[in-house]
Amino acid sequence: MNLFAVGSTLGLGTVVASGATLRGRSYALFVGIVLGVHTALSVALVDQLAFAGPLYVYLQAVTFLHFLMLIRPRHRPPLYRYLVSLPAHAFLAGTFLALPWAVAQVLPGAWVPYLAAFLGLIASHRPRQDDIALQIDQSDAGPLARTTSPPAREGRPLRIVQITDPHLGPTMSPERLRGICERAVAAEPDLVLLTGDYLTMETQASSDPLATALEPLRALEGRTFACLGNHDLEAPRTVAEGLARAGVALLVDQEVTVETPAGLVQIVGMDFAWRDRKERSEAVFRGLRRPEGALRVVLLHDPGAFTYVPDGEGDLVLAGHTHGGQLGLVSLGSRLTALSWMSGRLPDHGLWAKGRNRLYVHRGTGHYGFPVRLGVPPEEGVISVRW
Repeated sequence: MNLFAVGSTLGLGTVVASGATLRGRSYALFVGIVLGVHTALSVALVDQLAFAGPLYVYLQAVTFLHFLMLIRPRHRPPLYRYLVSLPAHAFLAGTFLALPWAVAQVLPGAWVPYLAAFLGLIASHRPRQDDIALQIDQSDAGPLARTTSPPAREGRPLRIVQITDPHLGPTMSPERLRGICERAVAAEPDLVLLTGDYLTMETQASSDPLATALEPLRALEGRTFACLGNHDLEAPRTVAEGLARAGVALLVDQEVTVETPAGLVQIVGMDFAWRDRKERSEAVFRGLRRPEGALRVVLLHDPGAFTYVPDGEGDLVLAGHTHGGQLGLVSLGSRLTALSWMSGRLPDHGLWAKGRNRLYVHRGTGHYGFPVRLGVPPEEGVISVRW
């Protein structure tokens, strides 16, 4: 066994043992699986990437350091993110993408997936401005399917900026999210609607990073509303405090009706739920009364729960969660993503319809899980809605 393999095995053991001792069994199991696969692949690839020498060793070391420091998660300073967290994310992604090279051992160009991962990390920080025009009607679209909007009618549209899945942490600093919020305010929307997953493991200890990042939205107080995502359930008090400090109203299975220049809008914020989604959704809408002539906009983090919104109750449902599929060919003008390739029935991005309900899935501004985006850029822009 070479020195790289020995060092990697010791690093893996140190992180898992420390995690089990200082944080708990769940974290140790999680990191054991992720780093275990990463270690096996990176050791198998080391001879093919021998030309990288010290750089390969450095990237392996910071990957172990990143997960070791997560045992005591907190928001890290920029220098740490640039030298440790961001390189670790890209190296981890590249190693998983290099699975075919690790298995075959004869394929040329084992450096290609690592180059793709580092380019993906850069692309993850470069949002695409996508202004969307939607015409909402009550026509029956049939079973769940991707759809297109009818030609927009005349008249003043409702202007919405949606912010979703920022995942404050190594790849989304408070400064970067603050810039997103500043651009949202500068777009002069009627509403700014936030659809969940505001934090990562690193930023759950204090509401300060989130409150600082969202502070520009206070200029639109009374026009900013939010729902919770799945990661927000890990630190609900922190999320609620951060939103409140920025003047953003959190709706948890609640509604509010707002008078806008485009007309009356009822906003329904759905709580995130793992189980009994159909029953919970029906209970929420059963208790709602729609003001006459109002457009109903539903904030629902996970588009997978869209099918449980009773027919005719969701004029426009706004969701995130998927990060647009995260891996795909959207940058090249295609709709294809890894998510749509695996399951064409699960909404990944764009406009979808089921019966009389309509769903828009935003690609998000950050990402989590797989540590980079490839071919699916972050999304910013204004959604113009006529009904």
